[in-house]
Amino acid sequence: MLPSLENEKISTLALIHTPGIGSVTVRQLISYCGGASKVFTSDYKKLIKIPGIGDKVARSILNGGGFAFAEKEFVDCGKSDTQLHFVTDKTYPGRLKSLYDAPVVLYSRGQFDFNQQRTVGIVGTRQISEYGKTVTETIIKELVPFQALIVSGLAYGVDITAHRACLKNGLPTIGVMASGLDVIYPAVHQRTAQEMQVHGGIVTENALATKPDFMRFPARNRIIAGLSDVTIVVESAKKGGSLITVEFAQNYHRDVFAVPGNLSSPQSEGCNQLIRDNKAAIFTSVQDMAMAIGWNLDQELNNGLVKQFEKEIPMSFDGFTQDEGQVLGMLRQKGNMQIDDLSWQSGMHLNKLATLLLNLEFQGMIKSLPGKKYGLI
Repeated sequence: MLPSLENEKISTLALIHTPGIGSVTVRQLISYCGGASKVFTSDYKKLIKIPGIGDKVARSILNGGGFAFAEKEFVDCGKSDTQLHFVTDKTYPGRLKSLYDAPVVLYSRGQFDFNQQRTVGIVGTRQISEYGKTVTETIIKELVPFQALIVSGLAYGVDITAHRACLKNGLPTIGVMASGLDVIYPAVHQRTAQEMQVHGGIVTENALATKPDFMRFPARNRIIAGLSDVTIVVESAKKGGSLITVEFAQNYHRDVFAVPGNLSSPQSEGCNQLIRDNKAAIFTSVQDMAMAIGWNLDQELNNGLVKQFEKEIPMSFDGFTQDEGQVLGMLRQKGNMQIDDLSWQSGMHLNKLATLLLNLEFQGMIKSLPGKKYGLI
């Protein structure tokens, strides 16, 4: 008999690999049944009453066909030093947990923290120009003081330029893949992927040995957008794949910046269009971007000094409701936070939380920031 926790994880993998079930449905099944293992012990009548579960999917679940694959996958991950991050785990990225279409499990290799204080997605064309290369390398250098985790896709062009610049400048970086972790695509980036695992790593939602099929790339892009506080598009054609990442970032209420380029350059046509249509803010420098989204190194240094004396000079939330005190305490502990993260971590419905935040803003306790973020005054 498998230990209960291990059984739950293998049951989750089995659900993921049951035909006709995606990430959203897996989470719904687990929520309705009270756990992945309990999904498989539910009867047919209960399963078909769950929204989105019809006769075919219910029978597929009860057949338990995904278990053989799931058990082998669990063992193979252990043998290959592959870490599994289930949505219920503490190691699972907090930035993804509140997203409706987040992967139920992530595979990773390397040394990094998903929940690093700052994350920046850098995306762009595979046909990078010298201008794009210079801009990408400059962005990475300017991000060093902020010690941000850089997220990209390990592809040709802007992606690999960003990863390699991070290795050169000592910034942690992760490559989100559209394949299994043991199928590096493109293969010529194998060495860079290995180097990244020393100070960063590679990540995917796909099982080992999965090939990088065309339709897996848009799914990969949603993970890049979801992991990133802010996404920077360096260069993009008018219909470039980076624009898909931008759409996801906007849906997740994340900040998006685009680097302006030569009007006659096909590589900059997509970026210029994003700026023109107000779908992205214009990127001029990391310092300007940091100011726009509320990153303040000086303030953090001051906060660090304040924390040394927190026990002697505690902040009192007397006079506020329990909910208000909870939100103020979270902002004090974690710094600026997005409203979606506040909602998830506090357990408050968005409508209730929005009213509460407005009241606190009127009382001069908090301030609203770009990207639907809030921070203490």
